[in-house]
Amino acid sequence: MQDTFIQAYPKLLQPSVAVAGLWLAHGDEPLLSQWLIDAMRPHWRAQNYAIKRIELISVKSWQEVLSELGSQSLFDDASALIVTGNHKPDKAVIEALERFAQDAQTGAHSHSLLWLTPKQDRRTQSSKWFAPFAQYGHVIDCNLYNEQQRQQLLQIQAEQFGLKLSQDAWQLLMSHTEHHLLSAYQTLWRLSYLFAPQLVGNNDDSYQHVDKLTQPTTNVALDINDLQAALVSDAQFSVFDLSDAMLAGNSPQVAKIIFQLKATDEPTTLVLWAISKDMRQIMQLMDGQDPQALGIWRSKQGLYQQACRRHSNAQTAEWLALLYRCDQAIKGLIRQPAWELLLQAALELAGKRLFASR
Repeated sequence: MQDTFIQAYPKLLQPSVAVAGLWLAHGDEPLLSQWLIDAMRPHWRAQNYAIKRIELISVKSWQEVLSELGSQSLFDDASALIVTGNHKPDKAVIEALERFAQDAQTGAHSHSLLWLTPKQDRRTQSSKWFAPFAQYGHVIDCNLYNEQQRQQLLQIQAEQFGLKLSQDAWQLLMSHTEHHLLSAYQTLWRLSYLFAPQLVGNNDDSYQHVDKLTQPTTNVALDINDLQAALVSDAQFSVFDLSDAMLAGNSPQVAKIIFQLKATDEPTTLVLWAISKDMRQIMQLMDGQDPQALGIWRSKQGLYQQACRRHSNAQTAEWLALLYRCDQAIKGLIRQPAWELLLQAALELAGKRLFASR
């Protein structure tokens, strides 16, 4: 089965989707690949899959893929492998993948394999290695071919964020972001915190957005005036700028951004989310976890590794308590100003400790 991303993505956002078998996603837009993983991950988790990543460093890496698919954990019902790299399988592996796909169709197993590759042209799609995915699996074309497709995808994301933009607001958003998918998505993300704060988790130990499969009951309508007001603030600094500055260890820039975010009334929950996300990912990396498995984009992996080298396990062990105090201050449970603690946490991540540890 072959679909475009715009055809396949809404189907994957449905509550129950069969994900066993072969999946191939090809394209040059990394954000679409990440959205695809985000859409499939809840189904994998709901069906008790062990989720792993394997990077193809050579043709021989396919043996590791097949070995992983053949193993069975005592604690997980099946394996979901996210495979990256552009090394094509040889004849023996092609035959094994074909058997794997056919067995998935008959219910002999429930393993899932998602291979992410660069864009494949028509000639490549006629190759033998492509056949098992096209005939017995799912092939998704992760490319955007016109502006209409771009806006369709962003409208889906807006609905997930609990937003409904007017036509004028959409035109302004696309113009402001120069029709760049990632920039437009980041703007929608920020708008969701400004206008749909009910989507921000209130759980003390979770600062993530709600699950992609959980849709808000009502959408907040935004017109061009709402968007213009938000973009004026966004033109200064955003939490994405804060993240880059913290990871780079640029303490003066971190302080400058925090003060600007405070002056423009940036939601403290959004700032805490950004700090918490980076702190937790640094702690996971220092525990030996794979950056790709954590969803860290290749373009930012160097920054995260740089941040890891600035800290010791003894330092990061104190971070959760600091994040908890920030959350308490935001909720008014302690008397210390929230922005003061947020500045302390942001500088701590950047490598500048304001107060000595007890």
